[in-house]
Amino acid sequence: MSLNRLLLRTATVSRTVTRSAFTASKRDTANPNWFRVGLAFATSGVLWAMLLRQHSVDVREHKAYHGIE
Repeated sequence: MSLNRLLLRTATVSRTVTRSAFTASKRDTANPNWFRVGLAFATSGVLWAMLLRQHSVDVREHKAYHGIE
């Protein structure tokens, strides 16, 4: 099988797989899914808290290593 035919076949398979992922109806923007919105904000908040905590640990270790404090 030539490379061109192989690429053509993978493009066809890819198109059929991704086509099934789309929905036929549009989302209702007037009534958002508040559970998903809250989950997104909570996840973002937890990630920021973890980032800030890790940063303070890194700064403390840096200062201790260099004898700054």
